[in-house]
Amino acid sequence: MIIYLCSTRKKMTKRIIFLCLLLFACSFQLLHAQCSICTKTASQLGEGPASALNSAILYLAAAPFAIMGYIGWRWWKNEKALHKP
Repeated sequence: MIIYLCSTRKKMTKRIIFLCLLLFACSFQLLHAQCSICTKTASQLGEGPASALNSAILYLAAAPFAIMGYIGWRWWKNEKALHKP
């Protein structure tokens, strides 16, 4: 019974993470990651360069979040292994 609950919980966690990643990927084009100065500069450049600038800002912001997520995941796995009975 306990093994089944753990297996179900793992599957549910994987599904939730997949759903969150899917929602993030779908809304990637809808995100506007420009500060006020970048928005002003992009509006002077036109629609195409403004979209490219926005995509570049999101791309550059993804790397630190991925690194922090990986470090957090490794820390969590190590803590979980240390406190395992």
